[in-house]
Order: sequence, then structure tokens, then C-alpha cells
Amino acid sequence: MPIPSPSLSTSPLAKHWLRFGPEGIFELRSGKVELGQGIAAALTQIACNALGIKATQIVWVAGDTRHSPDEGFTAGSQSIEVGGQAWQRVGDIVRSRFALAAAERMSCQVSDLILRAGAFHSPSGQQTSYHQLALENKVAWEDLRVDAEDPDLLTIPTEIETVTRSDLWRKFTGDGFIHDHRLPDMWHARILRGPHPLSIAAEWPVEQLKKLKGVEQVLIQNAFVALVGRDEGALVKAHAQARQLVSWIVPKIPAQQPAHVLLPSMDKKSSIALHEAGQPTPGTAPRKDTHRLHRQYSRPYIAHASIGPSCALASPTEEGGVQVWSHSQGVFTLRDQVAQALKLSKQQVQVVHQPGAGCYGHNGADDVAFDAAFIAHTWGLNVRVQWSREDELTVSPMGSASSVDIQAGLSAEGHIQNWHVQVWSHAHVNRPGWGNGLQLLGAWQALPDEKPPEPKDMPLPAGGGLRNAVPAYEVGELTVEHHFLESAPVRVSALRSLGAHANVFAIECLMDELSEVSNQDPVAFRLKHLADPRARHVVQKVAEMSNWHERGNAGSGIGYGMAYGRYKNKAGYCALVAQVEVSERVKVLKVWACVDAGKVVHLDGLRNQIEGGILQAISWSLHESVQWSDQGISSNDWENYPILSFLDVPELDIDVVNDPSNPSLGSGEVVTGPCAGALGNAVAHALGIRARHLPLTPENLMLAMDQNHEHVPS
Repeated sequence: MPIPSPSLSTSPLAKHWLRFGPEGIFELRSGKVELGQGIAAALTQIACNALGIKATQIVWVAGDTRHSPDEGFTAGSQSIEVGGQAWQRVGDIVRSRFALAAAERMSCQVSDLILRAGAFHSPSGQQTSYHQLALENKVAWEDLRVDAEDPDLLTIPTEIETVTRSDLWRKFTGDGFIHDHRLPDMWHARILRGPHPLSIAAEWPVEQLKKLKGVEQVLIQNAFVALVGRDEGALVKAHAQARQLVSWIVPKIPAQQPAHVLLPSMDKKSSIALHEAGQPTPGTAPRKDTHRLHRQYSRPYIAHASIGPSCALASPTEEGGVQVWSHSQGVFTLRDQVAQALKLSKQQVQVVHQPGAGCYGHNGADDVAFDAAFIAHTWGLNVRVQWSREDELTVSPMGSASSVDIQAGLSAEGHIQNWHVQVWSHAHVNRPGWGNGLQLLGAWQALPDEKPPEPKDMPLPAGGGLRNAVPAYEVGELTVEHHFLESAPVRVSALRSLGAHANVFAIECLMDELSEVSNQDPVAFRLKHLADPRARHVVQKVAEMSNWHERGNAGSGIGYGMAYGRYKNKAGYCALVAQVEVSERVKVLKVWACVDAGKVVHLDGLRNQIEGGILQAISWSLHESVQWSDQGISSNDWENYPILSFLDVPELDIDVVNDPSNPSLGSGEVVTGPCAGALGNAVAHALGIRARHLPLTPENLMLAMDQNHEHVPS
């Protein structure tokens, strides 16, 4: 029996998810929000098919704290696994209860009914609808529970609805993003912040700020300073001038060094997160390693670098509260934190999700929402706050750097028989609601008693810094050691896939290195250590798709690399092959990927997620790295923080395994780690030299060539 969706425990009644509107309209509700990943279309597909209705009959309400069920964060590749499962259960129970009422009303058997566009049809030609039955109170609607297993779920013939995305047209042509939203009598605001999240002003030149063209008000509370005006264009120019008028004091932070040097040198809390004795390979006895490798890999701090900087709007309410429009991934926790900061009840704060430019993690969306809420509540303004590009690349949370050290031994038969991994990394989650206290930058500045909460990380099996640090392969004795770093030179929090990007990169690069020293083909070597038939299938399939066995010898400048991963070791499966050309820089020519996400709900949306994840992982793995000095974050524009360009988008060949007999698995982050590993292996194949530290920039490749020998850390 499947475990009920946790979303149903917080919203156990059908009316939390569904309302019958006028003129036959169904108001469907969700706590999972549209971040550009197409989740609204996928969840609509589930709901429409379960209820037997059409997409044209619905109004979709998501991420609205006034009306939506609380489903936590839209994160962790759980929208289908959790939100989809919840809506499937809601739809099944509602359909069954109304079918029983319809059959009784029309004096027929439930098995004789046909459900079409929300109407139940009987063999005699009679029909009734959800709305009519609800109006006649034929179902005890107000008390209908959806949180318990129901043995009487009824199957009725229905028409299957094919749902397409409804959000794209507005985004392409009009006001589809929060940045385009406007309020009556609206002011624009820009917040004055320095080159580091914890930087402070030596003093505020208030009179000079007031004289800047475009600044009509200067709002100050403690270290929170906002420039406010009606003309956004003039205010943007004034904000840039204002930053130059302020002398900023930057906290003392470690000097910039490569992550594999910096992180192990920092203060840490060390622990053994996992130890498994393992079983000897059948037919062999444990004995001394024939080969033993000790390697170190790393990735730097990475910015979200959303194309559209963070934005929010807020308005004071007549009841003394505040309404906020935000592209937060967790509107309920944001509501709670804003209420706590402003000393309001939760009922006095309303947060309504509006689509942003996408980020897949904890960027500045929650912070800018607090900025807007604080101004609206404290000074009584209808306000729109947008961060600058510099704000986005300096004071918003970054993805944590990681240093991964692995030792592994091989038997004479070429089997891995022991594996010891050490991970140095910071907290990978510091979202609002995580830990004690407020996780809002503006609150730390405006409220003198508020400081950043003490960081903590998620333990295994999900893990934060340790996410996917446990290899998916049979490796014999296994030890996972965690070196948790509390302080960081930059502000860190959730970024897509958390620690899986670095950990799968390290694991998959070492798998290639182990296969090389034992003279085994990398694909065959992986298959030797994979027992899961679904894992074996995606590896074999992607090898077939890419003509792996015709890839040629190493060192030609053209390289092929493969990698495998199962996100969190329990979500979707992915095997990926990358083809690269290495000359002055690395250019990705083509990527093949095979993904098994179980039952596919919305194929187009899933393919979009896979393709987008590949491009983001290429950008991270080849280009991106946060830079800083004692003056603060220096990678504060596109020149100093380059990302993948349209000119460098490779050809993509995606194969999706659709198996309706298996439950849907999270797939939004499955490609991130395998893509990094495949790129690392492809570059090594192209050059004949291994670069173990991301990003694979020309500078890092030159360092690898100069070293050109095996470096074993002490």
C-alpha cells in the first residue's frame, strides 16, 4: 500500500483542494507553484484525468496562502511525487463519492456510468454533474476526507485530457512575470546594500541620498535603507549613484582559494555519517587491494544568477496586515517569517505566488518579499521592490562549495571492495523556516535583535552536503565522513540538487579512473557494479544511443564521457553521455541522456526539465564560480560571472523511459550530477589528462596539464 502524500496530513479535506465555482467551473488548488518547470500543467493533467473534467473547465489556484493547501516548498523534485500523489488521491476519492451519488440519483449501477467533462451519464440517457450533486447536497462535501486509504475507489470510463502549458503565452507576450505586475498608486523602491550580505555602512549620507534625482523618499530603520520614487528608471540610476556614496565595511572573510584547498582548512565538525561493512564479492574472499586510488574533487560556490533579478510587491491591508506578491518557492514559510518579523498574526499576512524568472533553489525571492512587506507595513505604501543585478550576484544566497575526497580499492578481478568518501561543505539549506530565527536578509538589517540563525545541514539519507555522497554502486565496505563547515565566506543556501552536483561528479569521475587502472571499459565497469535493473537499463540505453563503443582513443581533442546517477538514491534514474571538443576551451557538441522517472505524467514538461537541467549543469560545470576579495563579492555582473550562452547550447538527444507500472519519481534534478560527471570524463578522454576541480575553465585545464601527475592529498 503506498504511503499517503504528506500534503494530505496538512490539508485532509477535499474542500481544501477543490471548490465548485459558478457556471460549471472547478477551482483546483495546489501548494506546488510554477517556477518555469511546467508543474502546473502536469498537476492539472493528474487532476483533470482523476476527476474526468477538461482543462477548459478549471481555474488553477496555486501558492496562495489564503486559499491553497500548505504543501511546503516546491523543491527537491517532489512536486509530482508529493503534490501529484496528493491530487491523484483527492481526484479518486471525489470522483468515487460523486459517482455513488450520481448512480443513486439516476437509479443505475456505478459501473454503468460514463464520466465526461464533469458530467455523469447513465445508460438511460440521464445525466447529472458534480455541481448539481454538490448543490443538492448529495455528498457530505464539507466533511469529505482525503487523507486516509479508501478501499471503495471506483473506476469509471472517462475521456483522457491532454493538457498543454497555459503560462507561456503570457510570459512571451505580456504580463506573465511578477516583474510586470502593477499595483494602484504604486511606488518603486531600491534597497541600499553593500558588496557582501553582511557588509555595513560606515555611515549613511542621508542628505546626499535625498538629493539624488529620482529619490522622493529615503526610508531608514537601523541598517535597512530604501530609496523610494515614482519613476523607476530614474530610481535605478539613483541607486547606482547611492552605492558609490556609501563607504562599506566588509566582514573579514578568508582569502579566495580553490575550494579543495580552502574548505579542508576551515573549522569543521566531523562525523561518520554512514558505515557499512559490506559483503565480499560472490566467489571471492576479501583481500588486499590490487589497485587503490585516492583522489580529490571539488566545485566552487555557485550563484543562482537568475536572468530576471528578484522582485516582489506588497500592499498594506485595511486590517493592519500586509499582502505580498512573491516568486518564493515556499509561500507559507515566507508568510510565517514575515508575520514573525512584523509582529503580526499569520492571518494578517497574505502571500500570493507570482511567476519569477526561475532559479531552482533559494535565491533572493524571499528576501525581496520581506523588503516589500516591511516597506508596505512600516510606511504604508503600495510598493514594488526589484533587486539590481549586483544585488542578485552578491547578497543573495549561493550554492555551497564542496570538496570531496574518495579512496577506493579494487580486487584482482576488478571489483570495488572498499570505498571511503569525505565531504567538506557548508549548510545547503538556509531557507525561511529552516532552523531557529528569521532567514531574511532585510530582517537582520532592520531589526536589531535579529541575526542569521545557526546553520545546520540535512542528514542522510536525503542529505544536504551529503546528498548522493553514497554511491549507487556495489562497493563493498563503505564509509561516508562528513566535515560540516559552519561559517562561509559567502551566504549559502539551497541550489538545485544541493550536494548531488559535486558528489556525483566526484563519484563518476572516480569510476572512470578506476575503470582505467583496471583496463575496463567505463560502461562495462559500471554495469559490473550495478544490480538494479532500471539502473542497468538507462546505462545500456545511453551507451547504445551514443554509439559508445565507437568513441575512439583518448587524447584526440574530441572526447566522450559517461556518468550515471539516481537522484537521492531513491528518485529518478539518469545515465548521460557528453561529447566535447577541447581546444582553447571546452565546447559541448552533443549530449545523450536516458531518464527513468517511472510513470510519466506530462512528457513535454519532463523533457523540458531534463533539457533545462542539462544546460544549467553545463553552465555550472564549465563556467560558473563566485569570486571575492577583502572588498566583498567581485563576481557581480555577467562579465565577472559568465554563464552558458545560446551560442554554446549543444545538440540534445533525450530518451525517456515511460513505465506506467512504476510510481512517478522526482526528475527535476536527476541530470545535474550525471551531466557534471560526464563532462569531467569527456574532457579527460579528449585530453588524456584528468581535471578534477570545477569549473572546467581553460585556466583550470591548464593547471591540470601543468601538474600532469597524480596528486594524492594527505
